[in-house]
Amino acid sequence: TSRMLIKNILTGAGYEVAVAVDGNDALAKITAEQFDLVVSDVEMPGMNGFELAKAIRARSETSHLPIVLITSLSSQEDRQLGMEAGANAYIVKSEFDNQAMLEIIANQLDRAARSSI
Repeated sequence: TSRMLIKNILTGAGYEVAVAVDGNDALAKITAEQFDLVVSDVEMPGMNGFELAKAIRARSETSHLPIVLITSLSSQEDRQLGMEAGANAYIVKSEFDNQAMLEIIANQLDRAARSSI
């Protein structure tokens, strides 16, 4: 349900969104296609969001991608793990706000665009 809610919010804001069923599916799509940003849950079957972020950062072709993790894991330790894995932003679901998420995504896309100039 979170995946579809976030997809609907993003498409409603004008973003083109591809959906993956888990971390392995996401990495396969990221490897096969070009994306501007990754939004991922942390808790997924197979490859979790921390592992996905590390895998994205490990590939030279994708190491530049902004990564936003959205999760129910709210401890400072989990936030630290997310940032160490390579996340640019970490959003806790219990603090989730549509507008704040859209602002974070817009900021990450803007930073990525500026760094590629």
